[in-house]
Amino acid sequence: MGKYFGTDGIRGNANEKLTVDMAFKVGRFIGDYYGKEKAARIVIGKDTRLSSGMFETALAAGISASGGNVYLIGYCSTPCLAYLTGSEDFDCGVMISASHNPFHDNGIKLFSKSGLKIQEDIENLIEAYIDHPEGIALKTAEKIGNVYNFSEGLNIYKNWLCGLYKMDLKGMKILLDLANGSNCFTAVDVLRYYGADVSTINDHPDGININTNCGSTHLETLQEKMREGNYDIGFAFDGDADRVLTVDCHGEVVDGDKAMFALGLFEKANGSLNGNTVVTTVMSNIGLFKALAKHDINVEVTAVGDKNVVDAMVKNDYCIGGEQSGHIINKHHCLFGDGLKTALNLLYIMDKTGKNINELTDELIVYPQLLVNEKVKDKAIVLNDEEIQKLIAEIGKRLGDDGRILVRPSGTEPLIRVMVEAKDEATCQKEVYAVIDLIKAKGYSA
Repeated sequence: MGKYFGTDGIRGNANEKLTVDMAFKVGRFIGDYYGKEKAARIVIGKDTRLSSGMFETALAAGISASGGNVYLIGYCSTPCLAYLTGSEDFDCGVMISASHNPFHDNGIKLFSKSGLKIQEDIENLIEAYIDHPEGIALKTAEKIGNVYNFSEGLNIYKNWLCGLYKMDLKGMKILLDLANGSNCFTAVDVLRYYGADVSTINDHPDGININTNCGSTHLETLQEKMREGNYDIGFAFDGDADRVLTVDCHGEVVDGDKAMFALGLFEKANGSLNGNTVVTTVMSNIGLFKALAKHDINVEVTAVGDKNVVDAMVKNDYCIGGEQSGHIINKHHCLFGDGLKTALNLLYIMDKTGKNINELTDELIVYPQLLVNEKVKDKAIVLNDEEIQKLIAEIGKRLGDDGRILVRPSGTEPLIRVMVEAKDEATCQKEVYAVIDLIKAKGYSA
C-alpha cells in the first residue's frame, strides 16, 4: 500500500482525506499517461453517494485538460465499469465509489483495459504526481479532450449478463437488498430476464442512504423479510455491487465462503476446476478449508483483498476465488468480482442440480469466529511488538488444528483487526481479548 492507494484504490472522507483537487490531479495524470500515442479513451462510472458527481466532474475535467476523451456511464456498478473498460476497448476505467463504506466516504478505483485494477507501479506514479504536480502541460485548442455521454454502457453490460447462463428461473421468488446503491439500475432487469419473480428493498438512493443499515454489511432487514415472506432466496449487495451475500428462505446467511464451496464443487463435478484449487484470503473460515479438503480440493490462501486473489488466479490459471465478504470471482467469465454475476452463478447451479442453496452448502460447518477491530496510533509498532507476537504464537499453538488466530492491519483505516476461530464462542472471546487487552495495556490504542 502506498501513501494514498490502499487495498482498493484511493478512499477516504470526501473533501477531507480524498479531495476534489486530488481527483483532478488523478484525471490530469491518467489523461496524459494513457494518451502518449493518441488521445486517451477513459470511461468513468459512479455509485450513488452524494459526492460521486463532484468527483466525476473533477476527474473528467482533469482528463480532458490533459487531452483525454471521457465517456460517462453515470450510475453503475464497479463490475459494470470493469467489464466495459475491457469490452469497449477503453485505455483506462475509473470507478467512483467507496464500496461498502458510509456515504460520507468516497473512492477512486482505476482499471486497466484488461478489466483488472491497475498495477502498483502506476499507482506509485500517480501518488508522486499528486504530491508534485509537475511535467504535464495543459492542452490547448483542438488538443483539449471531450466529454461524452456513455449511458448506453449500462445496457451493454446487462446484455452481457443476460447471455451468460442458459437457465429458466420461472417460479423462483427472489428478494433483493440493493443497498440504495449501484445495483438499483441493473439487478432487477437482469433477473427478470431469466424469468424470476423479483422483489426489492432499499432501492431508492438519495445520495445519503447508500449502505445505511442495509445491503451486505447490514443483513438484518433482509433476514427478517425472508422469514416473513414466501421467498426462495435473497441476495444483498454492497454499494458498488461487486460483492453479494445470500440469505436462505429461513433467513440464514450464506456467506462468501459457502458460495465458493458451492462453485468449487460444481466446477470440479464438471471437470472445469482449473488446478483443482480454490483461492481464498486469510479471512476465510477454517470450515471452508476442511470442507474443501473432504472433496480433495486444494486451497491457495492470499492476503486480504480481491487484487491479491486475482493475482494468484492469473498466475496459476485458477478459476474460482474470492473472499468471505462475498467478493467472488469466476475466471471462466471475467477477472473481477461481480455480486450480480455471482448471484446468477449460484442460481444456475441450483437450476442445474435441482438443489436449494442449503443443500449445496450444508457440508460446510462454519466455525465460530470473532473479529474485533482496535483503533491504534501506529499499526506497524503494534505488529512489530515482540511481546504481542509471542502471545499470538502461544494462542495459535493452543488452538491447534481446531482453530486459528489472525492479527492484521486494516488496509484503509488506523485499525488492527484481531480474529480468532475456534470450536466455541467462549474460546474466541477469551483469545481475541487477550490480544486486545495487551495492545491497550501497552498504550498502543488511539
